[in-house]
Amino acid sequence: MSQVQVFSLFTEFDIDLFKSGKHYRLYEKFGAHPVSREGVEGCYFAVWAPSANSVAVIGDFNYWNENDHKLNVRWDQSGIWEGFIPGVKKGDRYKFKIHSNYNGVITEKADPYALYAEQPPKTASVVWQHDHVWKDEAWMGFRTDKNGLDRPFAVYEMHLGSWKRNLEENGRSLNYSELAVELVAYLKEMNFTHVEFMPVMEFPYEPSWGYQITGYFAPSSRFGEPEGLMELVDALHQAEIGVILDWVPSHFPEDAHGLGFFDGSHLYEHPDKRKGYHPDWKSLIFNYGRNEVRSFLISNAFFWLDRFHADCLRVDAVASMLYLDYSREDGEWEPNKYGGNEYLEAIEFIKEMNEAVYGSFEGIQTIAEESTAFTGVTKPVYLGGLGFGMKWMMGWMHDTLEFFKKESIHRRYHHNDITFSMTYAFTENFMLPLSHDEVVYGKRSLLGRMPGDEWQRFANLRLLFSYMYTHPGAKLLFMGGEIAQSDEWNFLGSLDWHLLQYDYHKGIKLLVSDLNELYQKQPGFYEKQFSSEGFEWINYGDAENSVIAFIRKGHDAESTLIVVCNFTPVVRENYKIGVPGPGKLNLLFNSDNARYGGSGSGMTRSITIEENPYLGKPCSASLKLPPLGVLVMNIL
Repeated sequence: MSQVQVFSLFTEFDIDLFKSGKHYRLYEKFGAHPVSREGVEGCYFAVWAPSANSVAVIGDFNYWNENDHKLNVRWDQSGIWEGFIPGVKKGDRYKFKIHSNYNGVITEKADPYALYAEQPPKTASVVWQHDHVWKDEAWMGFRTDKNGLDRPFAVYEMHLGSWKRNLEENGRSLNYSELAVELVAYLKEMNFTHVEFMPVMEFPYEPSWGYQITGYFAPSSRFGEPEGLMELVDALHQAEIGVILDWVPSHFPEDAHGLGFFDGSHLYEHPDKRKGYHPDWKSLIFNYGRNEVRSFLISNAFFWLDRFHADCLRVDAVASMLYLDYSREDGEWEPNKYGGNEYLEAIEFIKEMNEAVYGSFEGIQTIAEESTAFTGVTKPVYLGGLGFGMKWMMGWMHDTLEFFKKESIHRRYHHNDITFSMTYAFTENFMLPLSHDEVVYGKRSLLGRMPGDEWQRFANLRLLFSYMYTHPGAKLLFMGGEIAQSDEWNFLGSLDWHLLQYDYHKGIKLLVSDLNELYQKQPGFYEKQFSSEGFEWINYGDAENSVIAFIRKGHDAESTLIVVCNFTPVVRENYKIGVPGPGKLNLLFNSDNARYGGSGSGMTRSITIEENPYLGKPCSASLKLPPLGVLVMNIL
């Protein structure tokens, strides 16, 4: 059996960057790298294990015997073990067997930088080398325009395993290559601009939906080889659809083969459980104050943007990173050095990550899932902010769903729930999320939350989506919402595609497709979606009728749009609104259109504006408002 040969991919500069927390492309150095050395094919291995007194590579090539291939520790106190093993090839399975200096602890770990892993419940890493030839040069060249904050973001959030299943093959999930055909065609049909994948990184536990990651650099093998995911992203880009990946730098699971207690010490997790253990998710929290851990995490962000051409990273559970007392009672957390509850090291990590990725990848965005009132989440770091491009608008989501679940006769008493969001809508760059979290754990599907008889439930859902698309901010809709899924999301099954045989469900699907198209065709909906200059109230105080009316604006006066929402099933005849100028109101969209399953009520195609002032506007018009409906108009 060939022995480990002394060899390294690291330079002294690499080591200095790693130890100072400034090496952002560690995936080019750590892990398993098939190489040829002096004409001999083999594999270079490198792993960080500073508390080890020996590290061996065990795998298919040595019958999992730890005595054959023991790595060499570097002389520079970096804690890196490395070496070249002849004969090891792409596809070979392996792990690191680590004997710790602490109490004789022995661990068998998957490679933190592995590019591929066995399909769970198996846990070995797989030697791999990417060989996909990208064909998305056009997209990568103009994505800065497509991905800008003044461009439409109509995002379809999805879980790869449960979007659609192959019923002819025991209901298995579609693989990456199948999704590259079926999903791309569907997203084009539905006019979405972006797709957001719930975590694609390798994870052991299905009910975690991917948010408990053990293979940060490995796409899940459940759906095929890494090149399959590259093929999927490539196909999406060629169809001019942006790709958002969920990224989880907030916590990781305690599974024996994962990052926890890696070399017998608290290597990746913080050693103090008040900072290193998450009570809600029973998982470990990264030690953001450790330079090498920051390098690991930022390198991981770089990896998905670099190797997989991701366009955006949606960063999960940011709130849990920002606060030392998140989900903790008194006595379960320790204040920072200033006596506050902010997790200073995590905040600095977030800032550094955002500065690094925006400085290195043109046209990308980062999006924070952050549910608190922490200020400056989407403000640039140089202005004192965290540096994200966008933030999920959780307050809007909560207030809106609370409002919609009420019977329409009671909505007049809760009018503030539907107007309050505009008091803070421009404090951050907000994305409006109707996400997977809102259709699980007994919350019911979106359709299931809607009150009234069958017609009213579907009308309310059309109203909800239309209000969302006309409200300032980017848009995100979780899969199934667009076909009015009746049941909660089930990660073990498939969406209920059979529902599309029914007209009401087909109507919702058509409505969402048309809303996506409307959003993209009307600059008034996106050019100033994060600026107060792009919004003006017409009437926010008509609680008695549960009606609101407002103006959306783009860069040019011609892009001005007028939106009127009626949150009751009562048709409002001759409803008067103020209008900013003379001309004619031209109807662009009516959510009560019969083609969506509506009643077909509402204003005619064109109405002459009267030059009579009303409610502070120089002109006015009288409209027929459809029941539980939204009208969108422009001025000609």
